[in-house]
Amino acid sequence: MSDLPRRALVLGLAVTGEAAALALAARGVEVVVTDRSAEADPGRLAGTGVELRLGTEDAAVLEGVDLVVKSPGVPAGSPVAAAARERGIPVWSEIELGFRLLQGNPMLGVTGTKGKTTTVRLLGAMFAAAGVDAVLAGNEHVPLSEVALTVGPGAWVVCELSSFQLEDVETLACDIALLLNIEPDHLDRHGTFEAYRAAKLRIFERAKTKIGPDDFSADDPLPAEPRMPGTHNRANAAAATVAARAAGLPDDAIAEALRSFTGVPHRLELVRELRGVRYVNDSKATTVGAALRAIAAYEDIPLHVILGGSQKGQDFAPLAQAIPDWVHGIHLIGEVSDDLARAFEAAGVPYVRDGDLTTAISHATEEAQPGDVVLLSPATASFDQFRNFEERGDTFRRIVEELA
Repeated sequence: MSDLPRRALVLGLAVTGEAAALALAARGVEVVVTDRSAEADPGRLAGTGVELRLGTEDAAVLEGVDLVVKSPGVPAGSPVAAAARERGIPVWSEIELGFRLLQGNPMLGVTGTKGKTTTVRLLGAMFAAAGVDAVLAGNEHVPLSEVALTVGPGAWVVCELSSFQLEDVETLACDIALLLNIEPDHLDRHGTFEAYRAAKLRIFERAKTKIGPDDFSADDPLPAEPRMPGTHNRANAAAATVAARAAGLPDDAIAEALRSFTGVPHRLELVRELRGVRYVNDSKATTVGAALRAIAAYEDIPLHVILGGSQKGQDFAPLAQAIPDWVHGIHLIGEVSDDLARAFEAAGVPYVRDGDLTTAISHATEEAQPGDVVLLSPATASFDQFRNFEERGDTFRRIVEELA
């Protein structure tokens, strides 16, 4: 790659920042990594010659820097990123760096408010069934800048792209760009739905083949019936099928993957059946729309739903107003319990305040009868009581597995 700088600043450590720094250093670039947390773990950067400046957001770190690579967890308006733009220093997302480092590999990019990880992994299964080399990268997979160092020539890159990762792309050009859906999300970060939507739609810039929500439907005929439950997962399967066909994969391979792929942890994951009651972990449902899709997946099955977590700027009235009659119990946890309670009271929907996950599981278990489902589908982020949605789902799984 000929347009790499002499000296680059990686803004934000974590997994993608580490990967970006290592990728740049491997190309002979002088790298400085900064993170506002003085406790950030240097991880694999220790002993690599990469300079670490932790616990600061001082724009002085830009001295002598020709490029800033911003980790997705760093807001676009962070002081260092803003100062870089004022000085005319390019600011790239880690995805932009990774794309520039690729050696002409075909890319299938996937974005959407919900369903990204499931669809990407299903596409991975379709490529594998067809015997076509493909590697999964991006949001909940290996960072693209790390994949770029190891991916074989000609292999497909199936890349999951969040709105945070799409904010600062310049040359990203997907061979196939797949947009699953857009619903209000991350408004605490983007400020408005319009800004969030604009970030998502950047996946279509320079894309050769564009696939949007109007190009597939849960009602589409498929080569085989998906093994995953829920209408939303059938829509994910339809989207993956359209994208796989665009990549030239045969229908027999697509059908094999649809029949065998069981889904992704924390997405309608059946944890256990105990005394006829099924316990389902849908911790990844961090929006109102995702929780409503999970509830709809168990139509006419008595549900006991655990909702709540940290706030991210959502309106809960649509959730409360859409609760169907097969929901027999609602258990509220987390810091948004007051907001959820107000919405349910206004809609005349009964609920119980349980506060924490352990109490909610206990009360739901007491209520549930054989044939019922206890569903963790929080409709909110997890950062009040957990580090992330994975920890929340793992905690649900552990508590359920320990039930007598």
